Amino acid sequence: METVAGIFSSRDRAEEAVRELHSLGIPNDRIALLTPGMTDERVEREVPTADSEQPGMGQAMGGAVGGAMGVAGGATLGAAAASLLVPGVGPVIAGGLLGAAILGAGGTVTGIAAGEALENELESGLPHDEIYLYEDALRKGRSVVVAFVDNEGAIYSVRAAFAGAGAESIDEARENWWIGLRDAEEAEYQTSGRTFQTDEASYRRGFEAACRSRGKGSTDSAGDGDDEAFRRGYERGQSYQKSLREKYRA
Repeated sequence: METVAGIFSSRDRAEEAVRELHSLGIPNDRIALLTPGMTDERVEREVPTADSEQPGMGQAMGGAVGGAMGVAGGATLGAAAASLLVPGVGPVIAGGLLGAAILGAGGTVTGIAAGEALENELESGLPHDEIYLYEDALRKGRSVVVAFVDNEGAIYSVRAAFAGAGAESIDEARENWWIGLRDAEEAEYQTSGRTFQTDEASYRRGFEAACRSRGKGSTDSAGDGDDEAFRRGYERGQSYQKSLREKYRA
């Protein structure tokens, strides 16, 4: 099973892409739609929190798979949806049976009922290495569609459908994400007296490794621990992930 993802400037564009996927014969249980959800103010007002949780880190809203998609504003993926809080991102509507599992598998969602049952079944197909890019898109108010396909011909068809609906590819999203961070990382790195232009590739690998691991783990577990540029990038990536999560802990 291969995954193909597209990032869209609006939910309407993302839903257009979902309709195109349906026309290609891809069923709902192989499509996920992730889109920004409720406002921060409504989350703080309506989401219950347990005593052990910080404000704003409450149970998933409507976390059980049910008839939430129509209420959320679009029935493109049928009845299955969950509305949930992603630390560092905020409220997200995860449409389709796979939507909740994608974010849940990354260990970023609290209180979600839909994800746990799906994780084991879909473990091998979930795009763990891309979740940080989905989160970045959602923080910027964009929507993400992910399709799971099982043959090469379908991969090309899905990519064409996404392009026709105005999608940014994951590769493009990764480059644009780094462009947005690069100036600050260059300035930080050069305070060490090292040359960023020379070391950027290793530094970026370390930064991205930390983002893929959700900011957890050590440089040694990520590999390239003897590479100073990689190590510094990994540490900065950890700090970056931590800062994103802290935004929703206060």
